[in-house]
Amino acid sequence: MNIRVLCIELRRSVAPWAGALVLTSALAFLYLVDASWWRGTTAWTAQWTSMALWTRSLLFYLWPLAVGLGALQGLRDHRSKTSELLRSTPRPARHRAAALAGTTAITLASAFALLVLVGAVQVIAHTEYTHLGWLPISLVGALSLVAGAVLGMGAGRALPSALTPPALAMCAFTFTALMHMSFGRTETTTEAGVASTEPNRVSLLSPAVEEVRSVLVTLSASVHAGQTVWLLGMAATGFALLVATTRRARLLALTPVLAGTVLALLVLPSDPRRMYVVDEAAAEPVCDGPVCVTTTHRTRLADLAGPGKEALRLLHGALGDRAPVSVRENTAVLPDGTMPQWSSETVLFDFDDGTIATAKGEELTRALIAEAMVPGCTPVGWSSWGNEDFAQAVAVGWVLGDLRPLPATESADLRSEVEAGTRPVWKELKALPRAEQLSRINAMRAAALSCEGDAFDALSGGASR
Repeated sequence: MNIRVLCIELRRSVAPWAGALVLTSALAFLYLVDASWWRGTTAWTAQWTSMALWTRSLLFYLWPLAVGLGALQGLRDHRSKTSELLRSTPRPARHRAAALAGTTAITLASAFALLVLVGAVQVIAHTEYTHLGWLPISLVGALSLVAGAVLGMGAGRALPSALTPPALAMCAFTFTALMHMSFGRTETTTEAGVASTEPNRVSLLSPAVEEVRSVLVTLSASVHAGQTVWLLGMAATGFALLVATTRRARLLALTPVLAGTVLALLVLPSDPRRMYVVDEAAAEPVCDGPVCVTTTHRTRLADLAGPGKEALRLLHGALGDRAPVSVRENTAVLPDGTMPQWSSETVLFDFDDGTIATAKGEELTRALIAEAMVPGCTPVGWSSWGNEDFAQAVAVGWVLGDLRPLPATESADLRSEVEAGTRPVWKELKALPRAEQLSRINAMRAAALSCEGDAFDALSGGASR
């Protein structure tokens, strides 16, 4: 397809409008809706992989839109009543189909590339960690729009009706929704006894991806390979339907998408832990003595190193040989509903923790001491407030000799609640001999680190308060 043919097709087709609609609706969705993609370390403009995954997540509606617009494009000859005339010309049908599909493919791929470019420009300003691991995620996203549009064109040519575009768009939207709901999820019960769901391999047939929960998570190579096979089969079926003129040829045209589905399901991983995996390069530690962060957040090490070392010094003075010896960013990525895993030798923290993210200097030291003493046993993906927070406040006060609300309890209501819940236990603890104080603190840490029992009960001598 030369430039002249491309220009003619652009004037005659809905391709430019399709590209403009995809780009503007995606940008409007990202910028006008205040949602998870603007918050924390996983913001879509914070890191490369997060940007690629968030833009892919928009395909839950962009892909059905591309399918519907493709079907509208496929109706062009039928609307203009030129189908019989074009079939009588000596030019092969595949040449006309290539011009039609190629124009829309180029336009949609360019629109998605511009969307990624908008995010990339902002990512460059926010991070020094540059890599190419995000590129396959975005390339498969662009391919999904192209494949969906070509499939829509073929379906529109095979089923020439004004109802075909909206019906196909609705079917595609239902497909993406079901892949992230009942059909694409497997129910499980976590070790904490919490009912949860995990994605299965069928869900990976959806062009959209899961919500980004960790900046260290990416898609595995087998996911990229399986999705590429599935999308190429889809595109081949769409192109075959474009050139098919008989019912038999249209039935045979379904072979590529069926074969692609079977091959994709053989390639796609069945274990959820092999679908969304930890990016080992991004999780590589960068350290300043005993204080380490991941490569992704290496620019934050300078602000963390001083408070981290001070927290370790204070913990050693209070706990002696039982004190942790290092501070490290937590790189474990666990399914929702599972219990967190802690170490007595390492203070694990997360930059998505509101206290760690906003604290500086002395307040950051207090926050790290709190994580070391009572790291928290709330199942992953859940939130809670109660005894663990009271235990943290008393434990940090015991280490520093001063009972004060932690940085996370800045509101007046929370401060008064913490004061009422912790002051009696604090007074009782300080009135005990040093050996008894240390015994209760050790019992509290054992309960907190193992997530067995109530840390605040252990701190108060076993009597709930």
